[in-house]
Amino acid sequence: MIIAIDGPSGAGKSTLGKLLAEKLNLLYLDTGAMYRAVALAVLLEEVSARDHEEIIEIAQDSAIELRGEPKKQRVKLNGENVTDDIRTNEVSQIASIVSTIPQVRKELVRRQKELGKASKTGAILDGRDIGTVVFPKADVKFFLTATAEARAKRRFEEDSAKGVKTNLKKTLGEITRRDERDAHRKHSPLQKADDAIEIDTSEMSEEQVFDKMLEEIEKRGKG
Repeated sequence: MIIAIDGPSGAGKSTLGKLLAEKLNLLYLDTGAMYRAVALAVLLEEVSARDHEEIIEIAQDSAIELRGEPKKQRVKLNGENVTDDIRTNEVSQIASIVSTIPQVRKELVRRQKELGKASKTGAILDGRDIGTVVFPKADVKFFLTATAEARAKRRFEEDSAKGVKTNLKKTLGEITRRDERDAHRKHSPLQKADDAIEIDTSEMSEEQVFDKMLEEIEKRGKG
C-alpha cells in the first residue's frame, strides 16, 4: 500500500505522515528531508544556489539515508547524522531553490520510487508531488493545506520551542515566498492530484486531522 501526502510547507504533512505510518506499520519517507539534505550539502560545500550544474552533481553524488522508526527517523548525509542540521531556516530556503532544478528532482524522485517499491508492507510518502509525479497511482492520496497565517504561526511556535530566534512576520514572509516558488516552478509544481482528498488543517487539531485521514483510509479498505 502506498499513501501519498502532499501540500504546502507547514500544513502538517510530516507529523501526520509519521503518525499514520506508525499506526499502520508502514515505511515512512520524508521526501522533503531528502531535498533538505541536498541543500545542506550545497551549503557545506559553499556552492552558490545559482550554480545548478554543481548542485546537480552534489545531488547525484550524495548518499542520503532515512533510518529508524517514523517518529525517530534519522537523516544521514554521506554517513553523518544531519537530522537536526537540515531543519534550519537557511536550509529550508535553499531547499526550496534546489527543488526547482529538474535534474535534482529527477534524481531524488528515482530514489523515492525505489524506496517505496522496495518496502514489503508499503509506504507513506509526504512532499509536494507525491500523488502527481512520484506515485500517481498511490492507493490513497491526501492534500493537506492551511492558510499561510496558520502555517506561519505553527512554524513560529515550533522554532520558538526549539530556542530558534525569529519572529512571526519573518516566518510568514518565508512561507509566502516558498509557496510562490513551489506553486510556480516549471518542473513538478505543487498541485493537488485530481483524486486526492483535500483537508484544510487551519482550524483543526493534530488529533482531528489524524482521525479524519485514518477514517478515509479505512473507507477505502486500506486500514
